[in-house]
Formats: sequence, C-alpha cells, structure tokens
Amino acid sequence: MAIGRSENKGTPSTGINNVSQQFDYDLVIIGAGVGGHGAALHAVSCGLKTAIIEAGDMGGTCVNRGCIPSKALLAASGRVRELRNAHHLKAFGIQVDNVSFDRAGIAAHASNLVTKLRGDLTNSLTRLNVEVIHGFGKVAGTQKVSVTTPEGEKFITAKDVMISSGSVPFVPPGIEVDGKTVFTSDDAIKLETIPQWIAIIGSGYIGLEFSDVYTALGSEVTMIEFFDQLMPGFDPDIAKLAKRILIDPRDIDARSSLLAQRVIPGSPVVIELADAKTKEVVEILEVDACLVATGRIPDTKNLNLEAVGVALDRRGFIPVNDRLEVLIDGEPVPHLWAIGDATGKMMLAHAASAQGVVAVENICGRSRQIDYQSIPAAAFTHPEISFVGMTETQAKEAGVAGGFEVTAVRSYFKGNSKAIAEGESDGMAKVIYRKDTGEVLGTHIIGLHAADLIHEASNAIAQRNSVQNLASYVHAHPTLSEVLDEAYKRAAGVH
Repeated sequence: MAIGRSENKGTPSTGINNVSQQFDYDLVIIGAGVGGHGAALHAVSCGLKTAIIEAGDMGGTCVNRGCIPSKALLAASGRVRELRNAHHLKAFGIQVDNVSFDRAGIAAHASNLVTKLRGDLTNSLTRLNVEVIHGFGKVAGTQKVSVTTPEGEKFITAKDVMISSGSVPFVPPGIEVDGKTVFTSDDAIKLETIPQWIAIIGSGYIGLEFSDVYTALGSEVTMIEFFDQLMPGFDPDIAKLAKRILIDPRDIDARSSLLAQRVIPGSPVVIELADAKTKEVVEILEVDACLVATGRIPDTKNLNLEAVGVALDRRGFIPVNDRLEVLIDGEPVPHLWAIGDATGKMMLAHAASAQGVVAVENICGRSRQIDYQSIPAAAFTHPEISFVGMTETQAKEAGVAGGFEVTAVRSYFKGNSKAIAEGESDGMAKVIYRKDTGEVLGTHIIGLHAADLIHEASNAIAQRNSVQNLASYVHAHPTLSEVLDEAYKRAAGVH
C-alpha cells in the first residue's frame, strides 16, 4: 500500500515541550544505523525528545561495513579497470601505459570515507540534541529499555521505543570463517589482500559487486551459486544480460547448482563442492581465499522482545505491519516499533530510512504506511544494475490474482546517443506494466548509471503513473534518461 493518510490508530506524542513526567524520553531508538539515524533526525524535527542507543560504531552496517566502503572500493577498482582497458581508451584516441595501483591506498580510501561519514552522523545527532547513549540496548518491558555499558546496566523509559538493530552476514552451516582466508563482506571491505584466486559463494548483490572489485584488481574468481541460475533474485532478462556483460568477458568461472558444503580456512582454502540437489560431493576446490556472500540475517537474538510477548518469526525477523508497528499474532503492540534489516522487508539502507520516517509520522499521530513497491535497489557493478517494483514473473502472478493482463517492453543503450558517445552502450531497460491502465509495475535496468536512472521509474511507481503519461514527458537530449523515454514511448505505442 502506498504511503499516505489513513485512519489513525495511534496516539499523538506530546512533543519535546510536554514530555510526560513518567517518561525519560518521547522516543528511544535501539541502533544507530542509517535507519535509526534518519528516524532520530525526523523525530527531533517533529519535536520529540529523542535518545539513540548504539553498541558499536555509529552508522551501522551501511556506513562501516556495507554500502559506503564497498562503493569506495568499487569506485577505485572501476577506475583501474577503465584505465587498463586499452581497447576502450583507444576508441577515444587515448593511450595510457603502465597503470598500477596501491592496494593499501585503495583500502585507505574506503577507510577514510567511513571515518568521515561516521563523524558526520555523530555530529548531526549531537547538533540537534539527540542524546547518544553508548551501550547494548534491549527491551526491558513496556515502554522501558535497558542499556548495558562498561559501567553497568541502567534503565530508561520512553513513550515510544523503536528497534533498529540491523543485520549480520549469514554464514551457512559447514563454512568456517577465520576473517583472513575465509571471510564475509564485513572483512572483505578492509581489502587486506588481493588473492590470486578467490572463490565467491553467492551471486547476489554482494557477490557481484565484489567479483567486480577483485577482477578489476587482477584476481581470478570462481563464483559458486546454489540455485540453478546465476543472480536468482534478478529479473531473468537482466540476469541473462548481466552474465554476458559482467561475468563472461572477465576472469570469472561462474558455476550454478552447487553447494559449498564445507569450507576450511588455510593456505590453501579447501572447498567441498556438492550437487545442490543430491548433496553428493562432486569436486574439491583449493583456492587462495573465499568470500562468503550468502546474504544477511537479522541481528535480533538478544533484544529480549519476549519481555513484552513478541515472538520473532522463524528466520529471526521482527514482525511488523506497514505502519512499522511491532505485532503479536497480527495485532500491534502499543508504543513499540521496528525498522530496517531487523524487519526483513527490504534489507537496504534507504528502505530503513524510509521506514524510520513512516514510523515517526505514526508516532506523531499522522498515519502513514510504507510503499515497498516504489523503493529502488541497485548493484554498483560496472555497468550498474538497478530495479524497482515487480519482476515480470511477479507482475504476471499479480495479474492472474487481480484479473488484469501484464506486458513488458525493452529499450537498449545501443541506440542511446549519450551511451554511444561514452563508449558504454551495453545495457537494457525493461518496463513492466498493466496492459489495461498502463500503470508501471516494475522497471529493471542494466547499463551506464542505472542506479541513478531508476529513480524516474521509482517515482512513477510511487505515483501509480501510466506509460501513456510518462511517454508525454520531455527528456533532455542527449542523455541516458532517453533509454527510459524510449521504453515508455514503445509501451504507449508512440514508437
């Protein structure tokens, strides 16, 4: 359901100037990741006396171990790849010789960026009088939180409590992680070594992005995927093209339908590969290093939610509705909220931020619901992949259930003047829409600056816009945005 006003079920908070005498704060947030930080800033802007509790580093996974440092590595390694592509540069009349790089310097680029952003986050909170409490926070009862610090345990009360505890890398059974030769993305961003041969278990966002980094810096990659097709979470058309652009031309041996049944750290790393269906061992692989990129799981085990009767689901996620109220048997728990990876809805930093704003709006009595369909996602490979809304398969299933027909159109970067001028014309945009109303249901892009282009489609879905309307909008020429313009016009029958 789209973000919007509906019947208010909550009680408006009293605000900073009228905090009830029985509470220390209007709002206490457990976890200072991107979601918790955004919620705190919005809460203060709404007049709520707010505190945020953080046991680790400010900024959570995204700033310290995820989005930010990985994008720094991708930016640096991408430039190395580009400068070493003599054929591509020759087309521009450019010649570059003897391109080299400093591994430690690239790692420092990522580390310095993390330090800066972490400081910026802290400063923004203190500047706005959000109290930052360093310690491990957990639920202690209704409208009550405990904080464990080196000095001991203390209790604080709040009219509303919000959980934003984030997630941690998932390591499947049988895989031993030592942080040096076998590691997750949390350690990979440190770039302590560049192995000659690295196995990457998983071909989702994390696996794709790090395969991009490692191959650009000279590593040979073996990619191991459990499912029968690579990039199982992507639209099939995009996955097919991504394989042709991002995997086949590079030093990547991509294998599907295989289970990394056992991984033993060391020199070499020993990987026992089994058939995904039969679980029979088919090969013993020996490599220099192994990155476990098998997704993330919620960091919710020690929150003491049972103190208020909340049970985690079978995967460890906190059950919430689209207002971000925590649920018991489908019913909201008064004054208890959860956002971000801990909810398992969309494990993305910007999704957590959006959830935080919606939750605060509800706390303040302005009833809102979040629209997950309009939240985009991206992989920052070279070129990028992005999507928003449904895949074609999901849309057709929705069509069967809703009694409407779904169709899709494609447009290509090869026909785009800006992409041709950049010498980066590999790519495609796919727009999925209702045949009767023209409403856009999903958009998927692979190509130059796909992560930026997707926002036009994201806004279209948020507004429930039609391809007919979108086809009438004017796009600047020559720009990459014309790839979407072309798709809309094809869908509307203009081209």
